[in-house]
Amino acid sequence: MTAFDPARFTRLDQYGHGGRLGIRYHAKAEDWVELALPYAADQVGDPSTGVLASGPIVTLMDMATSMAVWTRRGVFAPHATLDLRVDYCRPATPGETVIGRGECYRLARAVAFVRGIAYHRDPADPIAHVAGTFMLMDAPAKQARA
Repeated sequence: MTAFDPARFTRLDQYGHGGRLGIRYHAKAEDWVELALPYAADQVGDPSTGVLASGPIVTLMDMATSMAVWTRRGVFAPHATLDLRVDYCRPATPGETVIGRGECYRLARAVAFVRGIAYHRDPADPIAHVAGTFMLMDAPAKQARA
């Protein structure tokens, strides 16, 4: 079995929700994944400001944290978002790509714990922070424990 590859996954998701939004792979490590959401005028919430709507950013962070779970587990396996709290720190800058980093910081028997940050160029200047949990549908099979 091949380990989960977030770059390949985003290439194959060209017709899904992430593909429609233009979300693409950016970077990864053992327990985190970064995805990029390019600015698009049709995703703007308020045309008078040009600021992206919150929905595409929530989708970006749900995908980044999901992929972090699959990357840490080493397998694409079903899971469900139980909770994903998004705390907005500031609006996204019009015209700028948003980077979403999702981290899986703990795997329990049936739950994955995640956190993340959305930013443009500098993670020290966040657009949003997220924290959440995913229910692992196939637990406890194929789980890499830290």
